[in-house]
Amino acid sequence: MPSIFTRIINGEIPCYKIAEDENYFAFLDINPLSKGHTLVVPKKEVDYIFDLDPDTYLGLMAFSQRLALAIGKSVPCKRVGVAVIGLEVPHAHVHLIPLIVDSINFSDPKLKLAKEEFEQIAQAIRTNL
Repeated sequence: MPSIFTRIINGEIPCYKIAEDENYFAFLDINPLSKGHTLVVPKKEVDYIFDLDPDTYLGLMAFSQRLALAIGKSVPCKRVGVAVIGLEVPHAHVHLIPLIVDSINFSDPKLKLAKEEFEQIAQAIRTNL
């Protein structure tokens, strides 16, 4: 059975897409820790990030870097943090999180944003890519 991220990539589940190319896909996290919290995934469904082949892993990091720079230009923050946890969805992924404070804490309450706010943030990041 495809992961939820594969279903998002395939258009079966809607998302606030930021960017995609032939190998990678980026979209806003719908339960963000901060505005602009973005998930970056390889289109190839592999559970554990360190099981990715070297080219896919390095490509994921390069794609994530490009997104992080655009997020930093689009969302007021100290910097964009990166986290790879990999336990909640069995599909390798990178969290890019605009840092307002000095740490990332996944147990913090998640933001609740309106659809229009998600769309506005996604558009701002796409504009800065």
